[in-house]
Amino acid sequence: MRTLLLMVALLFSTLAIANGSDPRTGTIKGRVIDVNLNQPLPYVNIVVKDKNNETLTGGITDEEGNFEIEKIPEGTVLVSVQYIGYKTLSKNVTLESGNFNINLGDILLEEDVSNLDEVTVVAEISTIQQKVDRKVITIGKDLATTGPTAADIMQNLPSVSVDQQTGDISLRGNQNVRVMVDGKLSNIPAAQLLKQLPSSSIKQIELITNPSAKYNPEGMSGIINIILHKNINVGFNGNIGVGLSYEKEPKFNSNIDMNYRNNKLNFYGNYGNNISRNVNGGYIDRVEQNTLQLIDVLDENKSHLFKFGIDYYLDDKNTLSAFTNQNIYNGETIGRTDIIYDNNPSQNLIQRFLNEGDNISSQYNFDYKRDFAKEGHNIELEVDYNMFDSDQLTNNLLSNTSFRPNFFEDNHTERNQTTVNLDYVNPLSETTKLELGLQALLFDNAINYESDARNRNEAGNYIPTNTYYTYARDIYSVYATYSKKLEKWSYQFGLRAENVKVETLANQTDLTSGDETKFPFDNDYFQVYPSAFITYNPSEKNSYQLSYSRRVDRPGIGQVNPIPDWSTPLITQYGNQFLEPQYTNSIEVNYTRQLEKGSVTAGVFYRLIQDEISQALLVDRTDLNRLLLTFDNFDNTSAYGVEFSSNYKPTKWWSLNGSFDLYTQTQKSIGEVLTAPSDTATEDDIILKSVSVDNVAWNFRVFNNFKVSESLTFSAFGFYRGKNKSIQFNIEPMYFVNVGMRYTFLPDDRMTFSLNYNDIFDTMKFQATGIRPFKQKAQFEWESQTVFAGLTYRFGGGKFSAKKRKRRDDNEKDDGGGFF
Repeated sequence: MRTLLLMVALLFSTLAIANGSDPRTGTIKGRVIDVNLNQPLPYVNIVVKDKNNETLTGGITDEEGNFEIEKIPEGTVLVSVQYIGYKTLSKNVTLESGNFNINLGDILLEEDVSNLDEVTVVAEISTIQQKVDRKVITIGKDLATTGPTAADIMQNLPSVSVDQQTGDISLRGNQNVRVMVDGKLSNIPAAQLLKQLPSSSIKQIELITNPSAKYNPEGMSGIINIILHKNINVGFNGNIGVGLSYEKEPKFNSNIDMNYRNNKLNFYGNYGNNISRNVNGGYIDRVEQNTLQLIDVLDENKSHLFKFGIDYYLDDKNTLSAFTNQNIYNGETIGRTDIIYDNNPSQNLIQRFLNEGDNISSQYNFDYKRDFAKEGHNIELEVDYNMFDSDQLTNNLLSNTSFRPNFFEDNHTERNQTTVNLDYVNPLSETTKLELGLQALLFDNAINYESDARNRNEAGNYIPTNTYYTYARDIYSVYATYSKKLEKWSYQFGLRAENVKVETLANQTDLTSGDETKFPFDNDYFQVYPSAFITYNPSEKNSYQLSYSRRVDRPGIGQVNPIPDWSTPLITQYGNQFLEPQYTNSIEVNYTRQLEKGSVTAGVFYRLIQDEISQALLVDRTDLNRLLLTFDNFDNTSAYGVEFSSNYKPTKWWSLNGSFDLYTQTQKSIGEVLTAPSDTATEDDIILKSVSVDNVAWNFRVFNNFKVSESLTFSAFGFYRGKNKSIQFNIEPMYFVNVGMRYTFLPDDRMTFSLNYNDIFDTMKFQATGIRPFKQKAQFEWESQTVFAGLTYRFGGGKFSAKKRKRRDDNEKDDGGGFF
């Protein structure tokens, strides 16, 4: 609200000046510092008033405590520096001939002793900032209480979709997106990670749709970066929360975040868990074959996520930081698949399976930052090591052993990733900046898979096999970016060069005969990835951004792993280790308009995709009833789309935001089609066809927040996804409505109770029809109509007063904002 009032005051003061004569104007700048810690204070309000105590203009300090306020009229003004928990400091400043550019230098703020019991609180309403290459969504209480996990928050964000059945995430309709936590890639699968991160631990989510050359170019549709709360308040601070969801089975989560900071050291840590049982199922009906496949699944998951870190401030120029993440996961899936053949009931089959799995992921991170004498001039070294160890055992019991014998699948995965970053930033002047960097990214993955009756030999007999698959990829890169800010224009150009070396080997052993078959594949290549960003701010209300980048989508482990990823008696999916990378050239234009009671952001994007990776649909030659899903490279294609989001606050008690996105893409693949019934067909009846699908998809979502009192708020969220197509299916529309309430109590609103009822009309389900390679109807449902109750409590009494590790987006400039 303070920001909104300031914008209104700015508008009227600007109009008043425009209607009079054209007086000379000046600039006031400076830096705000905590007097005791000698550290910069971000987000401090700077208000400039005239002699009648009327507000003329103002601003907010950046993350380094700096501010610069332009177009201040000639004469004596009062500069007021205001920050919660600190004493307000005011200075009279005179702008006159020969003195129109005033530098106040370091402004020292002192804590207000009378407010020592106050703590930093999370904002009521989430906000969004449109930066040059990303949207930055700061999570307020409204989104933090929409559900217990990060996956629940994601479905409320513009351009983001979460598959409610599999947990897979997509950005602008594409699943080739990189998910990071605090700017770091994780070895934990994204779907699992989103279900393990507590929503209350999330501070911001960055949607980086067109990353600059500073970032790893991996991911066609961009990067989703989840930023967790890292308390750096003086003293002891934290919060604790618990939650329970229920429809058919219970789902429990809890978390605690704590920190302790004195003058030189900051210790912080958090723990979160997610213990849940989830029921889902559905059917696939092969219409022409009179074959029905029924699937029922119960998942039981337990996860525990620990984080501990320390910051050591050697002096005002040198900072050491280290942290570790430890994730422990244990899961069990009990399922049943019924295959019903109407034309031949003797072939009816029931498959019961039990999948037991556990994995451990460990991350160790070290960071050293050196600040030089010139403000913003620094060098930083970061080393990150991540390892993942997983075991999965699946036992499959079949009712009709004449169809095939019972079998087990034992899968062990070991994965290691080491990242070394060296970043250098040099502000060449007040308006220009040069950034240079080096990165080494070393990745190793090994999978050992064994089954006693998984594959068939040439005679059609099932044989026990062992497959050992290794995948190693080393990437060495260098980047440079140059940025300059003019009066109304700013631009940034960058170039990243990478050398990549890939080595893979699949070694398959027939455990009956001992025969081995090896499938090696190597790929070495060098590529460059340019980027460009241009912004134009003709006024305080209008902002335009144009950006371009070249990106790469390197095949993921699931796409290149020749070992079956999942299987039913009629469907098997596996990877293709000979896949080549696909490349994307992306252009994006965004416009932001500040309104009196909100803001509007609109954008268009276009992508040219080379060597597209897509799904291939094949018929199993050993069983013509079976469908094989794999991946291959296809010809070039293109995609484009439009996005629109707006926030509006009609009254003091009602705020809403809505977003609409539409994208279109031509998907290419190959598919095999049977020209005769499968019970009489031979290989000669299989025809290979090239498949091209023009898919147009759109999504609409709106979030309403109703403030009844200072303590009680209600919310309503609606979502509609239009009909769209994939290579295999025409997917029907899906829509749902969620409602919730939030109540805060105890002194300083330290306790919050939230209650949500999701999918109140029970409409969330997946429905589709398909023609490749068989005519099919499919429907799947899950526990969507859940009730969630959560309770959180904040404790401690410090202020935000610490020096931060450099964020990799410090060079980015805010170009929008408001209530979201």
